Amino acid sequence: MADRERELSALLSSAVLVMVGGVMGAAAKLGERVVIGRLLSPDAYGEVSLGLALLMFTTTLAMAGCTQGVSRFVPRFDDDVDQRGVWVSGMAVTTGLAAAFAVAMFLGAEWIAGLFFESEAAVPFVRVLSCSIPFVVGFRIAIAGIRGHENTVYRTLAQDVLDPFLRIGLIAALLLAGYGIVAAGVAYLLAAVATFLAAHYFLHRLLPLVGPYRTHTRELVTFSAPLVVSTVVSVLLTQTDTLMLGYFRTSAEVGLYSAAYPLASGLLVVLTAFGFLYLPIASRLDAEGDRTMLDDIYATTTKWVYVVTFPAFVLFVVFPADVLGLVFGSEYTPAATVLPILAIGFFLSAAAGRDRETLSALGATTWIAAGNVFGLGLNVVVNVALIPRLGITGAALASVTSLLAVHVVICGILAVNYGITPLSAEAGRAYLGLPLIVLPWAVLLSPWVSVTALTALPVLVALGCLSLVVVALVGGLEPSDLVIVTLLEDTLGVTIPYVRRWIPGDGEPAIAASIAD
Repeated sequence: MADRERELSALLSSAVLVMVGGVMGAAAKLGERVVIGRLLSPDAYGEVSLGLALLMFTTTLAMAGCTQGVSRFVPRFDDDVDQRGVWVSGMAVTTGLAAAFAVAMFLGAEWIAGLFFESEAAVPFVRVLSCSIPFVVGFRIAIAGIRGHENTVYRTLAQDVLDPFLRIGLIAALLLAGYGIVAAGVAYLLAAVATFLAAHYFLHRLLPLVGPYRTHTRELVTFSAPLVVSTVVSVLLTQTDTLMLGYFRTSAEVGLYSAAYPLASGLLVVLTAFGFLYLPIASRLDAEGDRTMLDDIYATTTKWVYVVTFPAFVLFVVFPADVLGLVFGSEYTPAATVLPILAIGFFLSAAAGRDRETLSALGATTWIAAGNVFGLGLNVVVNVALIPRLGITGAALASVTSLLAVHVVICGILAVNYGITPLSAEAGRAYLGLPLIVLPWAVLLSPWVSVTALTALPVLVALGCLSLVVVALVGGLEPSDLVIVTLLEDTLGVTIPYVRRWIPGDGEPAIAASIAD
């Protein structure tokens, strides 16, 4: 029990920092989209979104699944020579691929522009983006090494502070200077170069990068090879909608969809916060043969991801037009029809927890690839069937369908093959109680409530407090949640009154148990 609490406390401590950084990074990335959307027309914003989708796809191909491989193997070695060799192996595998994709994208810019874009500025935009591929890939490998050392501070500084905030500043300055969509390409290139240097500087402080090394290329490639398919397919799952909208419909529709999509995907911020240290800890627990503790940590973190994410989910489902108008402006409120659909998909994705990382830590990466391939195939079929007729609504339905399909497959494999699930009796009550109790009240009150710059934060806080009360009343708390209370008290330096009475097994009967009696 003490070991379990120590691991969970370490994970939660990391999650607090990473969530703060993650919220900052997500806010900056959303701010980047807002700046582009407000300073450009929906058509131009749609073209920028298409270019960024292509950049994400090519960099994912070039990384060849090695980021998870580096994060997994670094903590399995104690010697600097071996750890340095893992980083060298990761860089060696990805550098050549990144250069090849950059050259191909640069030379094929005119063909790509003719296939997906409508403006003449698309060709230089694509070419500038292509130059950033090697730096983005190198930066990700360095972050993977930092992750393997279970260091959250350096990851947060590089990935969540420097990269997005530098990029948003550059984008705003270049757009105001009149560079059009090319501004986004230049900003991504300059920010990638700066972050590449900073990330490797931070990694060097953890592990001197100059010195003897013992490569582990074969082990890395063997582990990462199945992830090439799964990670590429995973990215395609998030970008196929955008690319197919660009192919079948107009750039303006891509712009509307690209306003709703990043808002809905923001529901994964809390999940991402738990994910940074989750893979190294889960990998170490599996190596020690302690799958019971792994199962407990997976279930506990997943429940709290669900609870903390729920208030924002309610906001997106009940007040979609208000949210879009507040963030992007009135030109983007037609996307209010798809924001609730996308929010449902991403919320359920968050509710599945770190299922991919859990399966990856167990070494079953082939099943991840299989699940992602199944989801992508379904995504393409539904997109082809619905986008020509329904436009952005069809794209949203395809996205939700494929996301759910992937998590059903992966969670099913975890449950059947390993007996690991994100469920417990307490978690099940929380999962059912929150939407059944809170959502109807939110819908009933929505005619008298509007989300504005002044009311958005109070509404979120009220929903958050209500959610915690509901979880306690339905019996959704369990003894392991005491770790979270203790962590908050230690962090804040105060004793939180009354809360421990709600947690079973802490010396006093839980309120839920009292109500049941």
